Amino acid sequence: MANSFEDFQNFSKTQLESATVTSKSFVKGLQAIAAETTDYSKKSLQGGSAFLENLRGVKSLESAIQLQSEYAKASYADFVAQATKIGELYSNLAKEALKSIETAILGVKGVNP
Repeated sequence: MANSFEDFQNFSKTQLESATVTSKSFVKGLQAIAAETTDYSKKSLQGGSAFLENLRGVKSLESAIQLQSEYAKASYADFVAQATKIGELYSNLAKEALKSIETAILGVKGVNP
């Protein structure tokens, strides 16, 4: 009986440690996503402000169209790069979450991960 109680205690301790590691990893992943999103937002606002300043100084319609076209291309390229980066961060976050769930399930089954 004492042996099964110790086994249960060890199992509970292992599960608690796993949950703690998982929550820390999850929070770090969310913080990374938030930091990337904030940086992109700042960069995007600065780029838009610079574009408007440049647009105010344009003398002809052709120059305005060219400037707007360059801004649109650069903004799209930045957006695609940012979306890719955020997608990778979410993918890593999901992998970490699933890894911890797998560890917990294997612990319940009595298999050492």
